[in-house]
Amino acid sequence: MDTRTLELLRATSKYFSEHEQEAYLVGGSVRDILLGEVCVDWDVVTGGDPPGLARGLADRLGGYYAFLHDKTGRVVVKGEGQEIVFDVAPFKSGSIEEDLRQRDFTVNAMAVRLEEVVRWFEMGNDGWQVMPLHLIDPLHGAADAEGRCLRAVDDGVFQRDPLRMLRAVRLRMRYGLHVDGWTEGLMRQDAGLLTRVAVQRVHDELYAILEPDRASERLRYMDGLGLLVVLIPEFVRARGMGQPDPHFWDVLEHSLESVGALERLAGMIRREGHALGEGETEEHRYSEGQDEAREQGSTYEQGPSVAGKGEADWEEIHTLLREAEEQGVFWFADLMAPCMKLAALLHDIGKTVTYTLDEDGSIHFYHHQQAGVQLVRQVMTRLGASTQDRRLVELVTAHHMRPGQLAQLDGVTPRAIRRYFVDLGPMGIAVALFSLADHMATLGPQPLTESWEQHVAFVRLLLTRYVRERESILPPCLMSAEELMRRLKLKPGPLVGQLLEQVAEAQAEGVVRSKEEAFWWAQERFQQIFYSSS
Repeated sequence: MDTRTLELLRATSKYFSEHEQEAYLVGGSVRDILLGEVCVDWDVVTGGDPPGLARGLADRLGGYYAFLHDKTGRVVVKGEGQEIVFDVAPFKSGSIEEDLRQRDFTVNAMAVRLEEVVRWFEMGNDGWQVMPLHLIDPLHGAADAEGRCLRAVDDGVFQRDPLRMLRAVRLRMRYGLHVDGWTEGLMRQDAGLLTRVAVQRVHDELYAILEPDRASERLRYMDGLGLLVVLIPEFVRARGMGQPDPHFWDVLEHSLESVGALERLAGMIRREGHALGEGETEEHRYSEGQDEAREQGSTYEQGPSVAGKGEADWEEIHTLLREAEEQGVFWFADLMAPCMKLAALLHDIGKTVTYTLDEDGSIHFYHHQQAGVQLVRQVMTRLGASTQDRRLVELVTAHHMRPGQLAQLDGVTPRAIRRYFVDLGPMGIAVALFSLADHMATLGPQPLTESWEQHVAFVRLLLTRYVRERESILPPCLMSAEELMRRLKLKPGPLVGQLLEQVAEAQAEGVVRSKEEAFWWAQERFQQIFYSSS
């Protein structure tokens, strides 16, 4: 307990005592104390007028009051590095014990008098031995906290608020808890109720689940309980849907593995451009992953070894991305953002509606990228995603195969690279990086091949062209659409855009260098189009 937080707790306890109101710490605050976690969000229940008391407490603590709803107030105290939050709520029933029985999980169904907590913290590290906390614990949450078990308070907990099922996934991850079998059975039984929850609440909880590392493990856990297909029913058909070589996984497993591959890729780049950290081996990293997985009660999928594969390319990619950040066209944190992990999860969703099997038994997914864009749009809308996040996932879905396909060509023209960045802009960096994660997830545990090294080298080339040679591939426009229409006496329409694009390509290739040359070039192209159509 740091000095500042203890002073705030002491002042809060004294404030409620002066107002002759009993005050209890409840829920997550008590849980964090028992688990030895740092707590910055303190939940207080009291009598009287909680919003009014919260306003006065804000003045006492030098913080500000935030309205939550008619019966609950929030006090936020800003400080160096972090905020301390006090939520002040009323008793929901006749006693604190009955209040606790209405909560979600036993580890969140404990309370202790605020003044006792302050005295306990004042004793320092010897608090437990000198004066154990006198918990109000009707559902034996302390025993579950000691056993790191997440257990529902009763069999109706998810029916009262289905979002608690996603909260269980997040708490399991956040505190390294295991969910007991009875509670998991309730989650499977009530999974379908998630559709009743307000969209924004689902969005916020899902993003919190996706944000930390090892998101694929949590997604697999959700899938095992039936939660994933409730949120994204488009995946129902993906389960067991086979794929042609070199794919190792079916469509659903590949989608889940792509999230993990994206995290591994980010880790490779983060390590100063090296595939592995200083003194670390691939076997060591895999062993650590197995240990972590055993603690979480799950499996750990080992991706293909990247040690020694194009090390110089990785170092240069790292350098290029650092330069891109300095230019403000790429942010490494965005590569690991929840919306990017959703893009990894959903990038092949179009395969569920484009699966075909020809006469010789070959599997095809013709135009699955284009079909996927429409499905992604409906999924992201259902999840309450912002327009910006939805657009990102659509771009990744539509273009994720493009870098890999270009990498396999004997020679990539400057025009192809230019068109790639014309279509994607700076987002082309993230799409190119994801294409590598997709490649890794395609192979699964199979060894990398020469095509992987070609792919990495091409992504390096793409990044070089955009980060260091952007003005040559995307030079400033020499003329506007209005100038072109006035000069050639054209009406607004697709032809104007077509001519501007051709001029831009000629400019990038060095054929056109001035506005006058641009007008002459456009006029020649216009005449060719006019005469060929007449």
